Formats: sequence, structure tokens, C-alpha cells
Amino acid sequence: MAPSSTVSTLPEPRQFQFKILVTGDVGVGKTSIVKRYMDGGFSTDYRLTIGVDFSLKNIEWNESTNVNLQLWDIAGHERFGNMTAVYYRHASAAIIVFDPTRPHTFKSVSRWYEDLISKFSEDGIRWEIPVLLLANKCDLPYAKIDFEEVHEFCEEHGFVGWFPTSAKENINIDSAMMYLVEKILKNKLDGCSPESKQSRINLAEEVEEDTVKKKKCC
Repeated sequence: MAPSSTVSTLPEPRQFQFKILVTGDVGVGKTSIVKRYMDGGFSTDYRLTIGVDFSLKNIEWNESTNVNLQLWDIAGHERFGNMTAVYYRHASAAIIVFDPTRPHTFKSVSRWYEDLISKFSEDGIRWEIPVLLLANKCDLPYAKIDFEEVHEFCEEHGFVGWFPTSAKENINIDSAMMYLVEKILKNKLDGCSPESKQSRINLAEEVEEDTVKKKKCC
């Protein structure tokens, strides 16, 4: 009789799906960043995003984890501001982009951040998500970045970090995205995802007890 053979099967990789928002003022290079990360391309002929565009990418994070990314490129024109609430639903993380060749776009980052915070609340409950800041077009000779100022700004507002990037020259695009995905996975595996009760803050209690410090996830 022929010897019996046993087939060893490896466990199926864990599947995660994360929605990442990409926001910021008009012309800071949001679409260029998404395009560069998704398919490695770059063009100077992108059109103004109307409402939202989204792209999909699968990442084999490791032998036991697959990640499906949805990047939602949110229009930067402020006339679309009242339309974006539905786009923000179920997001796992967000990226805010500014252009260091136009200082006013950095000043707008606070507005975009506050807009994010206001969108991630429902029925008096707010949850926190990782937010990354990108200083795009850092390759341009007239790009002026005060690294200390940006670092202090991120610390003050609770960003998970920031990167100087260039979609045109492909500087730090993959590094920034991998850094953010790592933060999302850590929150997910630690039970601090937006779906987790541990990550939520009761805003009603904060209003009643101003002296109580806000709880923070992770």
C-alpha cells in the first residue's frame, strides 16, 4: 500500500479593511499623493476633485495579515465642506496635507483638524482616529518648513506624526503610508479602533465635569 500523505494547511491570513481620508486645502497635492502611492504615477494635469474620489489597494502586510486600503481623496474647496460628513463615516484614519510653498495652507491645517474631530462624533460620543500630517512639495527650492514648529504643532494637536513628502519626486510617500497603517493596525489589535468602546469619549460628561481630564485611546 502507498503511504498515506498528510497535507499541512496554513491558517488563512487575517483580513482588514481600512478607510483613510485625505484632506487639505485646494492644490496641496492630495490627488498626486494618492496617485503616487496607488500606482506609482505622477502627472501635472490633475483636475480639481469634485466631492470625493476613492482608490483601493491591497497590502500583504505580513504572512498572517492582509490589509485592504480605501483612500478617500476629499475635495479641498470649502464649498464642499457641508457635503463631507457622509464621506467621513467609518474612517479608520486621516491624512491632512499642506503645501510648504504656501504658508496659509499650513494655517488651514487647524481648521481641517477641527473639522475631522467634529465629524467623528455621534449621539454625544466621540472616538479618536490616527491623524497624520504631510508637508507635500518639499522638493521645491522655495518650500520652507520649520521642522520645530511643525513638530510642536503635531504634539499640541495630537497628530500621530508628520512627514515632509513629494509626490513628484516620490519622497516619503510609501514611508508615510506604511507608518500610518502600522498605527491603525496597532489601534485595531489593541482594541482602540473606532468600533471599540474603549476609544470613545463621552462628550456629555465632559461638558458637565469640565475639571475631568479627557480620556485618550492608547
